[in-house]
Amino acid sequence: MMPEPEHIDFIAAAYAAGAVVIAALIAWVTLDYRAQRRTLAKLEMQGVSRRSASGRAETLTRAAKEDA
Repeated sequence: MMPEPEHIDFIAAAYAAGAVVIAALIAWVTLDYRAQRRTLAKLEMQGVSRRSASGRAETLTRAAKEDA
């Protein structure tokens, strides 16, 4: 069933708005993830460590330096 022609603008705008919101959320999460990795690497370089980071501190530090 095809939508009536007078509603096609509304439908297209709704899909476009949804796509913009989803793209913004993906960008936000990606940027926040990188910022958190940099923060963790800085803390680990200062000597703060995590219990779950056995052997991963070096990898995280190297990855954060590459991102910066």
